[in-house]
Amino acid sequence: MTGTQASAKPPDSATRTVTVDVVIPVYNEERALRGCVDVLRTYLDEAFPFQWTVTIVDNASTDDTLAIAGELAQADDRVRLLHLDEKGRGRALRTAWRWSDADVVAYMDVDLSTGLDALLPLVAPLVNGHSDISIGSRLAPGARTVRGPKRELISRCYNALIRLSHGARFSDAQCGFKAARTDVIRPLLEHVRDDNWFFDTELLLLAEHNGLRVHEVPVDWVEDIDTRVRISSTALEDIRGLIRVARAKAGGAARVKDLPKRPEPSPAHPDAVVSRRDTGLVWQLLSFGAIGAVSTAVTLLLYAIFRPAMNPLLANLFALVVTTMFNTEANRRFTFLGASGSSGRVHFQGLAVFGLYYAFTSTALLVLNSVVPHPGRMLELTVLLGASLLGTAGRFVLFRGWVFKQGKGKL
Repeated sequence: MTGTQASAKPPDSATRTVTVDVVIPVYNEERALRGCVDVLRTYLDEAFPFQWTVTIVDNASTDDTLAIAGELAQADDRVRLLHLDEKGRGRALRTAWRWSDADVVAYMDVDLSTGLDALLPLVAPLVNGHSDISIGSRLAPGARTVRGPKRELISRCYNALIRLSHGARFSDAQCGFKAARTDVIRPLLEHVRDDNWFFDTELLLLAEHNGLRVHEVPVDWVEDIDTRVRISSTALEDIRGLIRVARAKAGGAARVKDLPKRPEPSPAHPDAVVSRRDTGLVWQLLSFGAIGAVSTAVTLLLYAIFRPAMNPLLANLFALVVTTMFNTEANRRFTFLGASGSSGRVHFQGLAVFGLYYAFTSTALLVLNSVVPHPGRMLELTVLLGASLLGTAGRFVLFRGWVFKQGKGKL
């Protein structure tokens, strides 16, 4: 470790009581590092209203990156250096955030692809306690990006996969521009296993799973094509990571103890008449019916698309697999709000309900084909629609009385 922490000396320094540590992970970045730190220091001195340090984390560079980082740390005691003998962005961030003595820890990529004007909006909701983790997003409304079509397509597909497989609410998992409250991030770090590029995604999935508030900031982002990311191998690692985190959620291993808990929302006005959202039978029927109608329409459409290429049972299976993931997540969020039980139990029982629903609708198709040889496509869709309606009623009964049992606990 090189360098020590010291206070910055901008105007009104007496009001600067919150400390922010900006981490820059680097691997073989001799070309970009010096310019990055110079631009960042200028911005922090002139436009950032909090005490700050910059921590360069060199993870096993083989060029002159370490030497340049040492020079920068020697020239300014607000710039610090950590050297690691192993590669991995996740490893670099975990090490630096554990070591940091700041109130808020952040990180950005050395290429400064993200506009620095977003740094204060990124940090501010953490300083005032409104949010726990803050992320830059290239996909949020208001964001502006300049990048090639290949990376644009891959980014959108990957983030769509995260939302589809985990029901994530954040829009951009891997933008290299994030911050967190130190007291919140440290317990989470003990449960994040990835040491490379999936680190960001795993951190955010665990944060949402444990009820933390994630704040998104739309950013201006310009692609630097001099990147160290290997897209194909990183994509495979990310998919394996999504599966691993899903297993941890289902088994309860993704629950993190000792996280700071947010108080339940309460009115600020002493005479407020507080409303309560109706989560009784009427609301559940309306919500479940609306979600079911959309799911059924999508299932029929997908069945019609898949059917020419495969037999009825397989087409029905593929259509249901796609729509069931959306359906269950939508009902968890909107229909059965007071449900109790562990995440693992809910996933398992939801899978059992899906199996029953698939068996019922497939039986209807089998009976049709045994009674009417070579039925027309419209007749198949009509029978499938009728079976889907009956099956949906059965799903509601099982969801309400078994999977999403009402109680005082949370999912």
